[in-house]
Amino acid sequence: MRLNAYLARAGVASRRKADELIKAGRVLVNGEPGQLNTFVEAADNVEVDGQPVAKQRLAYVLLNKPPGVVTTASDPQRRPTVVGLVEHESRVVPVGRLDVDTTGALLLTNDGPLAHRLAHPRYGVEKVYEVETWKEPNDDALRALAEGVELEDGVTSPARVRRLGAARFELVLHEGRNRQVRRMCEAVGHRVRRLHRSVYAGLGVAGLDEGEWRELTRDELELIRRTPAPPG
Repeated sequence: MRLNAYLARAGVASRRKADELIKAGRVLVNGEPGQLNTFVEAADNVEVDGQPVAKQRLAYVLLNKPPGVVTTASDPQRRPTVVGLVEHESRVVPVGRLDVDTTGALLLTNDGPLAHRLAHPRYGVEKVYEVETWKEPNDDALRALAEGVELEDGVTSPARVRRLGAARFELVLHEGRNRQVRRMCEAVGHRVRRLHRSVYAGLGVAGLDEGEWRELTRDELELIRRTPAPPG
C-alpha cells in the first residue's frame, strides 16, 4: 500500500495532507524518511513525528445524508460535513458526492481501492434517485431523460425512468457526473424541487432517518465488492 494511503487509512490525515507530511520529512518508515512513492507492507514500522502509526480496521458506513450538509471531510465555510455526522472509531471518507441540498444514500469508507472502484464512472455503479420537480413533466420529457439528453459535457447515457406522482419520478443512472440529475432535468425544461438518492450500489436507506448511519452488513459488503469491472 502506498504510504499516503496507509496514513489515510490510519486516520492520520487525508491523502493530500499525508503527502504534505511526507514531503516535510515528518514520516519515517523503518527509521528512514518516507517518500511519495514509498510502499508499506504489514511488517513495516511507520512513525509520524516520532509516534508509531497503527493501521485502522477497514470500515464501511451507510449514511442517510440530510440536506444542508456538505459531502467533504472539512469545509472552509464551516458548514456541517458528512464526516462530522459519522462518529466512527475509524476515519471514513465519502465515496463520491451528493450536492449540499440532496439527501439520501451515501457510502463512507477507508477502503481506498473499493472506494475508487465504486466512484469511478467507468464502473457504472447504479444510483436510484427520487426526483420532485416544480411542475409536472409530460411523457415526452421523461422519455428524453430515459433516452439521453445533451449536456455541456456530452449526451447522457440511457437511464430508467418511472413516474411516481404528478411531479415526482424515479430516475436510475449508471453515471456520476457533477450535478447530473439537476442538469438533466433543466435540459428538458424542469427545475428540481427536491432530490433524494434512495439507493447507491444496491444499498438503500429505508429504515434510516436523515442524519442516521449504520455499518454495512456482511451481505451488503459482499454485494458492493462484487461490483463488475469496467469493459476492456
